[in-house]
Amino acid sequence: MRKTAFLLALLLAGCVTPGGGKKLHSDFRLDYLAKSDIDMVAEAHQKTALESLRLLTEKLYKRNPKEWRRSGQAGPEAATARIFDVGLTDFRDLGGKRGADAVYLAFDEAYGGDRVLAFAAGLREMLLASYSNKTELYLTDDLDPQKLYNSARNLEIAAWKLSSRKNGAGEPFLLSNEAEGPVKNLSFEREFGKLIATQDTLARIVAEKTNRSIVKVMQSVATAVFLPIP
Repeated sequence: MRKTAFLLALLLAGCVTPGGGKKLHSDFRLDYLAKSDIDMVAEAHQKTALESLRLLTEKLYKRNPKEWRRSGQAGPEAATARIFDVGLTDFRDLGGKRGADAVYLAFDEAYGGDRVLAFAAGLREMLLASYSNKTELYLTDDLDPQKLYNSARNLEIAAWKLSSRKNGAGEPFLLSNEAEGPVKNLSFEREFGKLIATQDTLARIVAEKTNRSIVKVMQSVATAVFLPIP
């Protein structure tokens, strides 16, 4: 209640001009009144996380052009937009697999489809699940810090699989970082680091604000399985 009253006061203050008249501040949205400070912080973190994942996806398509060709897209930008702008609703290209199962599919020797699609669409679904599948958060919404924490650990596992999993011929399923040669490319590793930090930071903020604890899981990424995000 106090948060709502505070936001209402801000609205009223923003509507008063120096001459005593009233105007609606151009940057203000009425739905801000139904949001807590945590809601706004969470939305900002989610936006940052999705932007990082989108960048990773486009970089993967550029590094692995045969993948976007497999799904019949015009280029890496169109293939990325299909996941993040258009959105996948039926996941037929992935045999109906979603979330963690889709990510596993990207490293399945028998899979002949777009591996970047499987990897990125699976991660996007897990990421959104950590925000209870909402992109707009309000006072009535309840963020779970455990979900956010679990999603960060799942991102660590996914990053390890991306950099280490190889097919029967000893080749990476997907090319990403390049540590060999005169010019090293570790941009994928750095972007994953930012993405993981974003989720971990928000998990701590929500835990402190809601007075809830996080059950921390210790496991080796080499043998770890994806944690549930119910």
